[in-house]
Amino acid sequence: MNKTNLFRFLRFLFVIGIVIFSVISFYYLSKVTYPFLIGIIIAFMMNPTVNFLEKKGRMPRALAVLISLIIIFAVFAGLITLLIAEIVAGANYLAAVVPNHLDTIISYIEKMFAGQILPFYHQLTNLFQNLDAGQQETIMTNIENVGKRFGSTVGNFIQNFFGNIPNVLSWFPNAATVLIFSLLATFFISKDWYKFSNMAGRFLPNRARTSGKTVFVDLKKALFGFLKAQATLISITTIIILIGLLILRVDYAITIALIAGIVDIIPYLGTGAIFVPWIIYEVITGETGLAIGLAVLYIVVLVQRQVMEPKVLSSNIGLDPLATLIALFVGFKLIGFLGLIAGPVVLVIINTLHRANVFKDVWLFIKGD
Repeated sequence: MNKTNLFRFLRFLFVIGIVIFSVISFYYLSKVTYPFLIGIIIAFMMNPTVNFLEKKGRMPRALAVLISLIIIFAVFAGLITLLIAEIVAGANYLAAVVPNHLDTIISYIEKMFAGQILPFYHQLTNLFQNLDAGQQETIMTNIENVGKRFGSTVGNFIQNFFGNIPNVLSWFPNAATVLIFSLLATFFISKDWYKFSNMAGRFLPNRARTSGKTVFVDLKKALFGFLKAQATLISITTIIILIGLLILRVDYAITIALIAGIVDIIPYLGTGAIFVPWIIYEVITGETGLAIGLAVLYIVVLVQRQVMEPKVLSSNIGLDPLATLIALFVGFKLIGFLGLIAGPVVLVIINTLHRANVFKDVWLFIKGD
């Protein structure tokens, strides 16, 4: 190996070492500094509002930051209040309606047990009696093993459930502490946002400052684009469900559509958490027409979500639809639910670094050019 290739190889190892060191350092530092990271994210997201109040309202920046925090807190508190009010109203409605539904379900189970399960049990009993002693013993042993495994699984679940209650309760004081530190960090970071930006710029070379600015601007557009895409998808889902429920003449169509739209954010479950039990109940109660209508509506919602999500994300974030779809799938497979968010974010970062010629600069550094 000549000197040129040797130096290229050493520079390549240096770049890899820097990347690994940065990732590991960020991982461990984030464990003790995450309230301040949350503060940076909140300050970054509300910076346009602060700038607007500062320039158009001619306010001191500290006052603009304080008013922005109050607005955000008020909106968040209002949403929580509306959610609690909806839950209380829903609980009162369920308290009045659920007993009748339970009676219907119990009656259906009793009829099914008497008409289908009990005769089937007698057939199995007669079949079991006709087997020889060895076969009967094998079946009983397998049943006992299944029972033991089921009992062990249920016991472990109950033990873990009650064992985690103290951890859940201890989370609340920690969450309050994190919230306070995050809000304080948000205030001070947002108040001196441009001061910190200028300080960071003075420590960076001109080339890195230019690339960093490009990365920052693109990431900002992608972040707000991602939020806009999610709001768009939720709105589309809500409108489709509302139209479908109005066609089916379902009571409280607007409330159900709004709740279904919000639930659509939840991965794995989504609108299925509402539609699947609803469809099953309508089948049990004999409302076959409504059950079919709900099933068709649910399929339409699923299809439009799968078709629209890559397209909406790509148009708002500025990524290729196929690349976005791949990022969603890979992220979901690697880390599950969070991967649906992390996948597009990582793709945005890679695309932004590419557009800022960061990879090109790193490659030129490795080559020695």
